[in-house]
Amino acid sequence: MGGLAATPQPPYFAVIFASTTTEDTAGYAEAADRMIELAASVPGFLGVDSARDAEVGITVSYWESEDAIARWKADAEHTVVRESGRTRWYSAYELRVARVERAYGFTRSPVDPRSCSTETT
Repeated sequence: MGGLAATPQPPYFAVIFASTTTEDTAGYAEAADRMIELAASVPGFLGVDSARDAEVGITVSYWESEDAIARWKADAEHTVVRESGRTRWYSAYELRVARVERAYGFTRSPVDPRSCSTETT
C-alpha cells in the first residue's frame, strides 16, 4: 500500500485501532498485511491508513456504514487473527469507531525540474 487512503466525501466511518505489541511479533506483519487484504474484500471498505513505530501502532480503516464494520468484525479469518492478537501479539489495544463528518487534505504538487533554474546572474 502506498500513500494515504483516498476516501469519498463524508459522511463515512473510521475504525481507529491503536496497539502496543509484546516481544513475540513473529508472524505479526504478515497477519497485518493479510487483514488489510481481507478487509479490502469486504463490501463497504473504503481504505486504510497505518503507521507503526517501535512502541505504538495505529491503523485507521474507513467504512461506508456501521453494517460494513459489523461484517468485517464477523469475518471468520479476522476473528481467528484477532484472537491471536489478544493471546500473543498485543500487550494492549484500543479500538474506537467514529463517524467522519468533515475531511480535507493537502497534496504537494511535484516540482517540474524544467521550471527551476540553477543559473546565477
